[in-house]
Amino acid sequence: MRLTPLVIAASCLALAAPAAAQARPQPSVPPAAPGVSVPGGRYDHAVTLKFRAERGTTVRYTLDGSAPTRESRAYSPGRPLRITEDTNVTVVAFRGERASVPVAYGYLIKTKEKPLARFVVMSDVHVGDHKNNDKKYESFFDTIGSVFPHPDAILSNGDMINDNGDGKGPDHRIVSDIFQANLKRKGMTGTQVLMSNGNHDDSLAAIRAGYPKAWFPDSGGGYYESDVRGVHLLTVNTETYDRDTAQRAWLKSRLTALTTAPGASRKPVLVQGHRPTTGTTMDGQQAGNPGLAADLSAFPQAILFSGHSHLNNNDDRSMYQGDFTSVNDGSMSYVEVDHGYQMVTENGLADRFEAPTAQALFVEVYKDRTEIDRINMAADKHDIYTGGQWSASWQPPYASAGTLSGPGWTVRLKGSTNQQIKGNFRYTADRRNTVAPKFTTRKPLTTVRGAGGATALRVAQAKDDQLVHHYTVDITDTTTGTRAVSAKVLSDFYFMPRPNALDIPVTGAVAGHRYRAEVVAVDAYGNASRPVSLAFTG
Repeated sequence: MRLTPLVIAASCLALAAPAAAQARPQPSVPPAAPGVSVPGGRYDHAVTLKFRAERGTTVRYTLDGSAPTRESRAYSPGRPLRITEDTNVTVVAFRGERASVPVAYGYLIKTKEKPLARFVVMSDVHVGDHKNNDKKYESFFDTIGSVFPHPDAILSNGDMINDNGDGKGPDHRIVSDIFQANLKRKGMTGTQVLMSNGNHDDSLAAIRAGYPKAWFPDSGGGYYESDVRGVHLLTVNTETYDRDTAQRAWLKSRLTALTTAPGASRKPVLVQGHRPTTGTTMDGQQAGNPGLAADLSAFPQAILFSGHSHLNNNDDRSMYQGDFTSVNDGSMSYVEVDHGYQMVTENGLADRFEAPTAQALFVEVYKDRTEIDRINMAADKHDIYTGGQWSASWQPPYASAGTLSGPGWTVRLKGSTNQQIKGNFRYTADRRNTVAPKFTTRKPLTTVRGAGGATALRVAQAKDDQLVHHYTVDITDTTTGTRAVSAKVLSDFYFMPRPNALDIPVTGAVAGHRYRAEVVAVDAYGNASRPVSLAFTG
């Protein structure tokens, strides 16, 4: 049973609007965002939702992560919306030509079965002050509390601060103060906090000095073992792993003992380490420590959680199984995508691979499986550059707090031998998704006038069973035979809600010239849609 409500400030503002203001809406002012009768969060039963909005408005909603439009399903006050499975519900209030800010609510629908242990797995906190982080982490812990009111453990998997060899080790005390204040505020008095060493954490001595000893109980090398309600966690120091023979011997010895004990061959052993291993999650971008991959290869019971790369966890390549299970945490400060793509920004296409989205994993270990849910702490659409300056310090309220960044993953250890367990893995390279995206609108390509009257190609987002990763966009000036645009454009899948269309500027379009655009939608595994095309005049 869910005990703690999810605080989504944007919707609370709508609920708290004075009655007089609701009774006398201003036609020129956008309506307030709708409120919801059951806050987002984790439930052990289906939930029935009612929406509250200003008088004279129509509430419309989506269940697929897209932003509602005037053509989306309308909510009827006499027909509550019943949610029976994990879902993001996005709502907008419309009044005439004006629309509210979209607000999204994430619902995890479970059963009454109780897990053995619950873990929140986060990484790349990168806290350096109170000013930019106090309110953020109040919101983040409110989101944690909406899913796990009393998590058994919070894993902070490296890069708690942002030291670059410049003496910022004392910033660990800021992280400690922020975490302790929020644990107390949320009543998480029994929650263990367990940290690993990252490349931006200064020194092991600085970590030890910054936190209670129970949060980093290493014996000198930055690695240690924990027991969380009978579930074993092995924390490794990926900054030294490959060259630390003592650490490698310790890990293999402990895994051998834990997995060969009577009845233990199908029990998971959690491992946290800051850097991912080679050839695992997200194709191993920014990975290292091949020795760690080699040492884990004999233990299909191991579930390795890693951060470091900031790679988003929306992408299903963030889960990988080969000889063991490897999972990408996401990032609590900002996320990245694999490089080589462009983003649509307020200033047009930009070579950009970062977005100010914060994410974490919520892990439940049961007797026969481990369930891993992906949750957004903040995924409102913003450009990570503002006024030409890079910044990930977006402040709450977040209209997307608590939304799901993708369907949950389930790890089952099935088989009587290690080889059988590996053979039953679900998220292996040879079982990857092969379904291609599809354009489903009648006119997927149109032209619009962008800023200053410039021509832009509007691409209506395609549909996919997982996510559309990017679009290949080729626009040719057929009058001159020259290429006007040739780009791989990211679909904005890391925002919630994701935009319904992307406006791609045709830079330097000449009035009167004829153009031909061809666009292909591509998912994370390279599955490509049929091309769609449009001829237009500049």
